[in-house]
Amino acid sequence: MLESTFSRFRVISIVEGISYLILVFIAMPLKYIFDYPLAVKIVGMTHGILFILFVLALALAASKYKWSLGLNIKLFIYSLIPFGFIPIEKIIMKNPPKTQEI
Repeated sequence: MLESTFSRFRVISIVEGISYLILVFIAMPLKYIFDYPLAVKIVGMTHGILFILFVLALALAASKYKWSLGLNIKLFIYSLIPFGFIPIEKIIMKNPPKTQEI
C-alpha cells in the first residue's frame, strides 16, 4: 500500500488533514469552552508532527515527480486550510505519476 512516494504522500496528507480538523473542531472547543487545555497540548503536538511529515512528504514527492513550484505552493496553502486535504487529493489524483515504484 505505501510502497511509493506518491502513496505515502496521499496517506500523510489525509491523516494530517484529519488531525487538523480534530484540533480545530474538537480540541480547541474543549480548551476554550470547557477549560480543558490538555486536549490542545496532545492533539496540537500530534498535528505538529504530522504537519512536518506532510511538508517532508510534499518535498520528496515534488522532487521525485518533478511537480512545478506553482503546484507545490498550491498544495502547501491548501494544507493550511481546514478540509484542505480534500482539494489536495483531487489535485494530485488528476495527474498521478506515470510510473510507480516497484
